Amino acid sequence: MGKSAVVVGGGIGGLAAAIGLRRVGWEVTVIERSAVLGDAGAGISLAANGIHALDALGVGAAVREAARFQYTGGTRTPDGRWLARMDGAALERALGAPIVGIPRSALHRLLREALPQEVLEIGTEVTDLDLSDPDQARVVCGDAVRSADLVVAADGVGSRARRQLFPAHPGPSYSGSTVLRAITERPVDLRTDFELTWGRGAEFGHIAFTDGRAEWHAVLNAPAEVRYRDPLSEVRRRFRGWHEPIDSLLAATRPQDVLHHDINELVTPLPSYVVGRVALLGDAAHAMTPNLGQGACQALEDAVTLAAALAAAPTVESALARYDTERRPRSQAIARAARQAGRMGQQLNRPLAVAARNTALRLAPSGLAVRAILRHAAWTAPQLG
Repeated sequence: MGKSAVVVGGGIGGLAAAIGLRRVGWEVTVIERSAVLGDAGAGISLAANGIHALDALGVGAAVREAARFQYTGGTRTPDGRWLARMDGAALERALGAPIVGIPRSALHRLLREALPQEVLEIGTEVTDLDLSDPDQARVVCGDAVRSADLVVAADGVGSRARRQLFPAHPGPSYSGSTVLRAITERPVDLRTDFELTWGRGAEFGHIAFTDGRAEWHAVLNAPAEVRYRDPLSEVRRRFRGWHEPIDSLLAATRPQDVLHHDINELVTPLPSYVVGRVALLGDAAHAMTPNLGQGACQALEDAVTLAAALAAAPTVESALARYDTERRPRSQAIARAARQAGRMGQQLNRPLAVAARNTALRLAPSGLAVRAILRHAAWTAPQLG
């Protein structure tokens, strides 16, 4: 079996794939079109399956040290009443790893630092894939052509590789929700590690970090591509009168730090994550809504599963078949569950439906939320040696 790979995309999934491949003896080049590698973004929660994947990649301890464990929090109504509480300690006991909150930039940096600098080629764009040779895959970067035994397409929700490999696929769809988010400039006095608050067609949440700062996000039902001249003021207006610490989080935020993105997803599942010697990974394969907090975790699972398959199988082709068989059913099922969670959570808008949901959550047995999280976060990582 050949052992050279090109990873297209230097995000969380692409870097994790490169780490995993190197751990099983492959030579890897990561090609990233951005001229500056992205210590950008807001915050991220990683469930136990994501932590187990990071452990398999050898970076779990570093991530734990940089992250805040999420033991307290839950879901509230705009007036502050609790709908459901999170028992993070119980989840950790059941799953063998905690839920953690970490700035996305810190996670990206830790993954990048696990790779030799010469592996990363930034400021280069892959413009085409050449699959004419069944024994090699080639990526075209302008006038240059790179050959490898494997190409990993981790180029995000708008994946060019996916469009080329599956030209009849409709591609990503707008979910109906848009998200504004930021990390506070200064520490905020928070009593919980993680919270979500659901109103009518709106959600506000926060993730606390080890330095006292926090990420907040505001998700709104809105037409696609709506943008605001002053995003922070719009969030203040939209969530005026909601419980603390929402006002405190917004007061600790600089206007220039607010990011605004529409939430797009692959509603139509791909028929395969593999074409020839190209494997799709992360959002390129299964972009999902963030309602279960599983997007990055699924990309990390992809990376570890791909590396383990390549280490065990006799040929690249059989390894990729195993990768597709193992990853596609699970990741697509979680994407469907995330979409449904959004429809019953943040996107719910009719007053009677919101009231019925809130009543159901309050009356639900205390262990129901734990079991729901276990269903998605329970995953055993293969060993990469």
